Amino acid sequence: MTKRLHQKHALLTGAAGGIGLAVAAAFVQEGACCTVTDIGAQATPALAALMAAHPQQVHYLPTDVTRMDQITALIQAAHHRFGPITTLFNNAAIFDMAPLLQSDEAMYDKLFAVNVKGAFFVMQQTLAHMVEQQVKGGAVINMASQAGRRGEALVSHYCASKAAIISYTQSAALAMAPHRIRVNAISPGVINTPMWAGVDALFAKYEHLPLGEKKKQVGQAVPLGYMGEPTDIGGAAVFLASDEASYITAQTLNVDGGNVMS
Repeated sequence: MTKRLHQKHALLTGAAGGIGLAVAAAFVQEGACCTVTDIGAQATPALAALMAAHPQQVHYLPTDVTRMDQITALIQAAHHRFGPITTLFNNAAIFDMAPLLQSDEAMYDKLFAVNVKGAFFVMQQTLAHMVEQQVKGGAVINMASQAGRRGEALVSHYCASKAAIISYTQSAALAMAPHRIRVNAISPGVINTPMWAGVDALFAKYEHLPLGEKKKQVGQAVPLGYMGEPTDIGGAAVFLASDEASYITAQTLNVDGGNVMS
């Protein structure tokens, strides 16, 4: 590896598995120290293995991103362990879906609490920390989705929550430009993560499909012909976190096999 993230301290939310864990592994391989957080009290086996392989570079702190006090404590603890945070991979999110006329207040509150409120205040507090610490070359990478580019009949709340991430990315990038802190987002397409088992089951329920059929369909519908892997997001995240992207801000990068053209 080229150690493109040498002397970087990355904070990664929603990183106990899937995309978040793949990005953490990519960051570590490029030389970054990583404070990794998720909702679970203990690290998952896969994350624990990464920590065991890189004990001086990876530290896990369980955090509920819907709790302001826990976000504050997370940033303070991360700073204490590895020094000022230079990079944020803002990934914590949840998924749910239902037909529009059946989408209730509880589903709305749950999705927006994590995907919008949590993501915004993690970003806000991390940016305030970067400004206070006078971080040079700070970078925030928010996780959007192709769902934020268009509505879907069964996925209205999730789509809206990811559209909010794209908008917040643009606003934050403009606000932070005078501090030379870059704010970008990644918009994945269909990525083969463990979460897809639940997503597929929900589509099977509402579209009356056999289990596994929706996952097969969406993979075949991608212009490149297959679902992406978490490591595909890792490569994009490393680039946006690195100095190679020093003149890129306020952008949402599609990593989706050609699903969205922009």
